[in-house]
Amino acid sequence: MKVNARILATTVLAMALQSASTAHAAQPVPTPAAATATIDGNYVVTRDNVRLYYKDWGPKDGPVVTFSHGWPLSSDSWESQMIFLAAKGYRVVAHDRRGHGRSSQPWDGNHMDQYADDLAAVIQALDLKDVTAVGFSTGGGEVARYIGRHGTGRIKKAVLVSAVPPMMLRTKDNPGGLPLEVFDGIRKASLENRSQLYIDLASGPFYGFNRPGAKVSKGLIDSWWAQGMQAGHKNTYDSIAAFSATDFRKDLEKFNVPTLVIHGSDDQIVPIDSSGKASAARIKGAKLIVYPGAPHGLTDTHKERFNKDLLDFLEN
Repeated sequence: MKVNARILATTVLAMALQSASTAHAAQPVPTPAAATATIDGNYVVTRDNVRLYYKDWGPKDGPVVTFSHGWPLSSDSWESQMIFLAAKGYRVVAHDRRGHGRSSQPWDGNHMDQYADDLAAVIQALDLKDVTAVGFSTGGGEVARYIGRHGTGRIKKAVLVSAVPPMMLRTKDNPGGLPLEVFDGIRKASLENRSQLYIDLASGPFYGFNRPGAKVSKGLIDSWWAQGMQAGHKNTYDSIAAFSATDFRKDLEKFNVPTLVIHGSDDQIVPIDSSGKASAARIKGAKLIVYPGAPHGLTDTHKERFNKDLLDFLEN
């Protein structure tokens, strides 16, 4: 199966269909769930006994940066940024979202409210303060919903990269979104042959390897596939609805910290006009940086520039 724009659109639409049935994900409700989280080795254990694997690199007294990863990946997707910043004195923390990577694979709770509460559990269990919260793609939604539900008491700055907010799904009041059929197609492909879907996404639109003249990296494709297959089938399936149909518009209105939005102009997964540009317009004082011709996975394809832009934002 070869992923092209039509299949991708179908896939994205599939996600939207499932997400449309999860209305609770669109309405932030304050919760004390994170307060009971505990630490067990390299795991944060949540109130519902889900074990969240986390990495904590760099000096423990350094400025803190947290990283929230995209679908269906893990904290490994941030390794280039984490080793770069840790070497410059930053404390960098990234966890595998529930159902992803080395974390538990619970049957339930695979929605954006819970993702945000899990991020809160990591931040509170490690007692992180003055955090710069960085989120890529689905992780950008996680950061937005965290601020919507938990506020910015522990957050100093925010960075949204190729992120899904304000809302991916096309609705009557969000006409610029993607049609439901796109996400339904992704769900269908996931059930039919999840492994092939991941190969097709990584070797095609995610990194822009389907563009003429693109320099294809088999290493990136293999890494993307391996991270995806490490995640739970049910968890990644449910997450399609979480990233596609969750409405983050009210969450973005609660941003009251310096915010950087970075997006590629050739993002075939999360189109820039209805995401990066729209989010920057909704967040008061947000700075938008557009990478001309960059794909969705710009943290790898444009990592030198991205690392520099991220460091500049952290230091200024």
